[in-house]
Parts: sequence; C-alpha cells; structure tokens
Amino acid sequence: MNEDVIEDTEIYVVKTTANQERSVAALIAKVAEKENLDVRAILAPDELKGYILVEAPSPEQVEQVIQTLPHARTLIKGASTFTEVEHFLTPKTAVVGITEGSIVELISGPFKGEKARVKRVDETHEEITVELFEAMVPIPITVRGDNVRVLKREEED
Repeated sequence: MNEDVIEDTEIYVVKTTANQERSVAALIAKVAEKENLDVRAILAPDELKGYILVEAPSPEQVEQVIQTLPHARTLIKGASTFTEVEHFLTPKTAVVGITEGSIVELISGPFKGEKARVKRVDETHEEITVELFEAMVPIPITVRGDNVRVLKREEED
C-alpha cells in the first residue's frame, strides 16, 4: 500500500518571484485545501531562491493550483526525483564551513562588527571559540556558529 503512494507522486518545481517563496507556498497550501486538490507536500528551501518544490501526483494538479496565484510564475517542465531534493530536507549545522584559523566577523551580540580568528569549532554544540583582533589581551570568546560571518577561510600553519 505504502509503495503505491510513493510511486504515483512526483516533485514539481514552481518558479516564483524572488523573496516570495514562502508566501506562494502558503497560498498553494490554502488553495489546494480549499479546492480539495491532491497536493501532498510543499517545500520552500532558503537556498533555492525563486523556486519552491511541490509534491503532487500530476503536473496538472500543480498547474491548477498556481494559475491564479500572485507571485507564482510558472511550472518548470518535467519532474524532480526525491534524491535530487533530499539534501534540502536535512538541516545544516550552524558551524558548517567554519574552520580553525578562519577569520570571521561577529554579526550579533555585544561584539557585533568585531573581527576575530577562530580558535576552536565545537560541532556538537554548534559553537565556535574566537579571539578578537582588537582586544588588548587575547581572551577566548565562545559564540554560536550562526552569530558569525566567515570573511576568510585559512588554516593555521
């Protein structure tokens, strides 16, 4: 029974106005529910600007939902496979791409705007320990990984 459900569904890509992905996704959900259309899932990943993913049994179902919606541009021809989109479904840690020795800028908190060098990365707690460049005495400060922006990636020698 469960295999049948997987077999008769596809993932379609809908082109939207930039920065309107979430509003279009919400509208699709509303319209599909109101008109009793078979839309099974809607995904608006942050990394995919101007596009949303809609799971439905046929492209006609998706076309019918988006035809009157503002900011929903068009349905991209063809369907995507689950393997093509599954990386959007796994959450990424806040410290991905941050390595020891990298130069970062703090983007929030009391040291906002300060530049620092990464001394340690704690992936389990999603925290990094940095030393500020402008500090008179180098004091290690631990901050959340999403509170920094990487300026330069480099390894310490």
